[in-house]
Amino acid sequence: MVTLGNLVRLAPLDIDTLPSHPALELTVTRKRPRRASEDEAVATETPRKATQAVNESEPSTIDVNGRPNLGPFIKAVLDEAVTFIDSTLPATFKPGSEKSSAPAAAKVQILKREITSAELSNIAWLDSKIPRDTPGQFEIMEEAWVARKSRHANRQDKGTATFSELDYSLRVSHSEHEGKYTPDVFDTYKVLDWAVQDDSTEEESNFANYKQITMSSTYCNDEDLVHLMTYKVFEMCHKLPFPLSTRVFPVLVITAKTGTNDFIIVQIPVDIKTLQEAFYSNGRNITEGNSALKRKKPILGFAMSKPGNWMTSSDAKDI
Repeated sequence: MVTLGNLVRLAPLDIDTLPSHPALELTVTRKRPRRASEDEAVATETPRKATQAVNESEPSTIDVNGRPNLGPFIKAVLDEAVTFIDSTLPATFKPGSEKSSAPAAAKVQILKREITSAELSNIAWLDSKIPRDTPGQFEIMEEAWVARKSRHANRQDKGTATFSELDYSLRVSHSEHEGKYTPDVFDTYKVLDWAVQDDSTEEESNFANYKQITMSSTYCNDEDLVHLMTYKVFEMCHKLPFPLSTRVFPVLVITAKTGTNDFIIVQIPVDIKTLQEAFYSNGRNITEGNSALKRKKPILGFAMSKPGNWMTSSDAKDI
């Protein structure tokens, strides 16, 4: 049986679950999720916030402020996303028929999977490397996943592209390129970013399976033994045909090379409505937007994607 992780989920991450950042320390929404030691159990605010015991000999994934350390957080997300693509998809998704998708020459196969509320309730939300609170009863009832799978000829030709071209267009500066290449995206607003440098061999070994780790734009090359990691949260803004309202998707974006000819892009929904640095999620755009489109009140949508197999999960009531 394939185990589901607690981070790559449709239920938006709370900002209390993100690594430390000066802007986040000014926004306190509630007590942060934390794990108890073997000797001292820590009671949390509500019955649904369980506690757990941790082995103190293991490297700490949580900092002194109760937030996840940046490196372990990145690795946990990437590990979980890779497992989802390599194990969960082939074992549990129902394949459909192949269809043409112009202008690409390759046909696209659609695969689907519904994750029930019972399955979600069995996830180790707090009893994981990076703990997060269990979503409330009405925050997420189930998840509907759709994957698109296609095989392209690795050459410069009409209807196809080389791997390096796909890598540059999809992984490198992912959010910025999405704004340029996607007609209905009218804004890619960067809300927050982080940067950290570490030249230790211990840090290098922690990311042995991943190269050029990025949080949307700049990259970290393990072979240089110097990690420049930029962690970013974007508000991706989509215009839809009348009479539908514009949609804004607040997402955390992480990308990495997982092999010579493999890469992964992870976008996870995040709730930033209480964050001053947000623009659309907190309504600042209504008075500060520099165009009529940007001043419209949007509907906040939550979706995630992991290109490679192009998996997307969406909250149906917002789409």
